[in-house]
Amino acid sequence: MMRKAFKIAIGAAVATVFVIGISTFFSPEPAAAGGCLCPDIYAPVKCSNGKTYPNACVAGCQKAKNCVPTGDI
Repeated sequence: MMRKAFKIAIGAAVATVFVIGISTFFSPEPAAAGGCLCPDIYAPVKCSNGKTYPNACVAGCQKAKNCVPTGDI
């Protein structure tokens, strides 16, 4: 039972690191209409303005600062 829980925890940690890495790779890019073009990846981050964004790219487009992953995946 403990071994299964440990494997699940490790899997979740690896998945989180992977998603954060991918979302960092796809930094905000200006779109033709003046907005940003971000990947459709759900890796929520909470920023110093108190808002939670679906990923770091979206937060960057909104010029949010000091964002950290929420761990809610």
